[in-house]
Amino acid sequence: MAIWEMMSLIIAPKKVFRSIYYHKQTSKTYHRPDPSFTYLLALFQFLTSLAWAFAYSSSFPQALRISLVFIFVHFLLFSLFTATCFYFFIKHLLGPNSKIIPGGRRRGLYDLGNAGDGDGKEELEFGYCWDVSIRAFVPVWLFLYVVQFLCMPLVGTDHWVSTLLSNSLYLIAANYYFIITFLGYNALPFLHHTELLLAPIAITTILWFASLFGLNLSKHIAPVFLAGAKLREKKKAP
Repeated sequence: MAIWEMMSLIIAPKKVFRSIYYHKQTSKTYHRPDPSFTYLLALFQFLTSLAWAFAYSSSFPQALRISLVFIFVHFLLFSLFTATCFYFFIKHLLGPNSKIIPGGRRRGLYDLGNAGDGDGKEELEFGYCWDVSIRAFVPVWLFLYVVQFLCMPLVGTDHWVSTLLSNSLYLIAANYYFIITFLGYNALPFLHHTELLLAPIAITTILWFASLFGLNLSKHIAPVFLAGAKLREKKKAP
């Protein structure tokens, strides 16, 4: 199930959140308390950390540090941080009781309006925010931890084409993240104006265009560099 979700999040992310309907029909919560997805993605993150560590670490302690940072900081802590931010942001701004941005009840992405308890009192669950955050991390893992690692010989140079390829990976990963986040919250019928969650896409696109004038993101904020490693310099010929 978790493998299918990961594949669908890249190919057809709407299918993943369609299962919310069936889960809500059999339970009274949108959150799915199944840790298998978190465990599997953490395992994949660990495997990619080994590849990055093998290529860029200079000692075993540094390799261990890269693995720990990849799993507990880049994945778990980042997901916890974003889940917390979205929980308070969406609950107070896009929730049914919001006075800042008022709105009415919607049908939801998959018409979940009849899947509730019938009392109309539904609130955003932090567990559901966690579900959305870790699923939105999948394209980040794929493009920035897997594809970028394989392409580092191409994107880690000083050529403009390298900058274009490098920064495009970050653009795709970021926009995928916001799209999946939008789909996750748009599936809930008691939230309104969820299209605002797509607004960061315009910002990331503008930043991507501006970065093409000399800022290669892979050479500055590649995941392994954020874990304390450094890009190995090529030895100059005598």
